[in-house]
Amino acid sequence: MPPHHRNLDTTPGRGRASVNQAKKLQPTGGRVSLPVSEVEAVGLRVLEHAGCNSETAQVVVQHLIDADLCGVESHGIFRARQYAKEYRGGYLNPDAVPTINGEGTTTLSVDGQGGIGIRAMACAIEAGIPAVREQGVVAIAVQNIGHTGRLGAFGEMAARAGCLMIACGGGARQNWRMVAPHGGSQGMLPTNPWCLAIPGGDRGPVVLDCATSQIAGGWIYAANQVDALLPEGAIIDANGRPTQSPSDYFDGGAILPKGGVLGYGLATMGELICDAMLGPAKVECNSFILMVDTNRYRGSGAFRMAAEQILTELRTCPPAPGFDSVEIPGERETARRRKSKTLEVPLLIWKDLLKAAQGSGEG
Repeated sequence: MPPHHRNLDTTPGRGRASVNQAKKLQPTGGRVSLPVSEVEAVGLRVLEHAGCNSETAQVVVQHLIDADLCGVESHGIFRARQYAKEYRGGYLNPDAVPTINGEGTTTLSVDGQGGIGIRAMACAIEAGIPAVREQGVVAIAVQNIGHTGRLGAFGEMAARAGCLMIACGGGARQNWRMVAPHGGSQGMLPTNPWCLAIPGGDRGPVVLDCATSQIAGGWIYAANQVDALLPEGAIIDANGRPTQSPSDYFDGGAILPKGGVLGYGLATMGELICDAMLGPAKVECNSFILMVDTNRYRGSGAFRMAAEQILTELRTCPPAPGFDSVEIPGERETARRRKSKTLEVPLLIWKDLLKAAQGSGEG
């Protein structure tokens, strides 16, 4: 079992780089620019050296690289070493192939067989799309899984198929005392992410994907690995005092809930849905997905026109001081993916991945 903690333009910070979630990590040692194919090859070797079957390794590495291309480094290729360690330690089943039950009904269940959650979530969306077209709505429980990766990737899959998707994760809080409740000074809940995705207008799906914590757990791991500071107001130390040092988090600190009572409320709902309703998580978490066929309410052409009108109104809002423009959730990630030709990987992380790919080191 891993430790109880689960899962940037920068400003200077007392001798160490700072981190801002809106932009990339500013790591000690800088970055190296790499072709996607090279990073993919190394990532595959890292997982396969740890015993992961090749099909799952391919799905996982492509998911991690896509996260990096979208600018979401907290769920990027650096996690390959984490997953490899979990395979080696027996926390994840390297040969798991997800199974699907309830096909032909409005309530599907996916059993991840103790493997990585990324592959199980992809299977859930792939099974959900034909089900929702037939039934109009489908609810999917995804259980017996490890880390689920970036939920926004699955939301985008669903939205491009004409679906509204609402998903959340939670469970096993006894192992993931990461986030303090609003008004509390100690970690009690996981980061319990939520994702809402819908087809959107002319620029494609609108995807809201966020942890219910002020900062995703992955950013803390990444910052700790490359000796960076965290944003102000993101975490507290073991005494409940504000801090920017990731080491304070690992020494008994906690992440603050996003938006105070809002993040706390969503995290609590995620725990109730994915634990109280779905049952105890057997590995890392459970996930719940609700998919709706948007065409059941309005034709795709009319929906797209109406959506674009709403989104255009928002984009034309004059920006506040310090902002260049008003953005739509998910469009930044799509634009970054489209423009990215190479991956800018922190040098320290890349060196660790190369060692792991050769079969040396923890990963």
